[in-house]
Amino acid sequence: MKPAKALNDAINRLHATRQAKAAEHLAKQPELFDTGSDTPLSLAELATTPALAADTPPASSSAGVEIDAANAKRERSKLLPVRHVERDFFLCDMFDYAIKDDGASMEAPIFTLATKPDLAVWNWASKDSSRSVEVYPSVKGRATQFDKDVLIFVVSQMTEALNCGRQDAKNRTVRFVVYDYLVSTNKPTGGSQYGRLEAAFDRLAGTRIKTDIKTGGQREKQNFGIIDSWTIIEKSPDDERMIAVEVTLSKWLFNAVQAHEVLTIHRDYFRLRKPLERRLYELARKHCGQQAFWTIGLELLREKCGAHSHIRAFRSQVLEIINADTLPEYRMTYDREKNQVMFYTKNTKKLTAALASGKSQLST
Repeated sequence: MKPAKALNDAINRLHATRQAKAAEHLAKQPELFDTGSDTPLSLAELATTPALAADTPPASSSAGVEIDAANAKRERSKLLPVRHVERDFFLCDMFDYAIKDDGASMEAPIFTLATKPDLAVWNWASKDSSRSVEVYPSVKGRATQFDKDVLIFVVSQMTEALNCGRQDAKNRTVRFVVYDYLVSTNKPTGGSQYGRLEAAFDRLAGTRIKTDIKTGGQREKQNFGIIDSWTIIEKSPDDERMIAVEVTLSKWLFNAVQAHEVLTIHRDYFRLRKPLERRLYELARKHCGQQAFWTIGLELLREKCGAHSHIRAFRSQVLEIINADTLPEYRMTYDREKNQVMFYTKNTKKLTAALASGKSQLST
């Protein structure tokens, strides 16, 4: 066995051991799991599955492997270790990372706000007509704002890995443990969530996009699925529940990540209950940037949210969110006379400085 192969196997066993230890620890904390009718996945049982077993060498280990490992150990005394072996997939295994969202899908209303299957074709164009998006749902419906959690999780991990110089982050195919995804996106870990994730994968792969929005410095009209494909690479031996999956991102989204066309978003994004709340936060984060304020007409805001509702119903929904004050980092106010919505930062220092400049004034 070659040293690189032995090291690769060692890294994979280390990752498996980490999952097994996490399973053992979390199995002792029942309050983290669903209390519904679905039976939670037994993490203690996960720890005994082949891919998540304890860190033991494979049965095929030989004296030659031990010699290669000894040689690798001697090399490490002189050089820094090879921290990441080149793979044909990217492994989501980061613990401490910032939550990132890609700028392209923050700008355009690609994901539906509906909670029931949305089978309508959606068209959107920027105000200056320089960018456009056509979204075509599959028979299972258009990808939802909640389905986007998958992309945010992957984009966040991939961006952090790129910042760390990991070579495997330059692959479009991404592998992750489903339990890690559920915990990271603030979801229950009961059995129903695994079925919902599978449905989300189907919608993400089935929803087609035609757009000329530039990502990674490349502008060309393209037609593609939000994700190219997805595969279950490991199932629970007891109930066929998926344990680990592989997802291949579209080139359009992958180019945006590789070019670092992403923005950090607040972790409380995953605590927002309504799709419209999540979309409004995305727009505030995208357009406020380092500014203290951002003002937009209500009709244009409805278009950028991708809302199907009538303008009166949309106004009522927005006012409800304004009164609830649920958005992380930002607040909103509505000017009835101008029919405009203003987003402004909760950062008191930045807000005070902007008001003192005389360039901005809050509406009432």
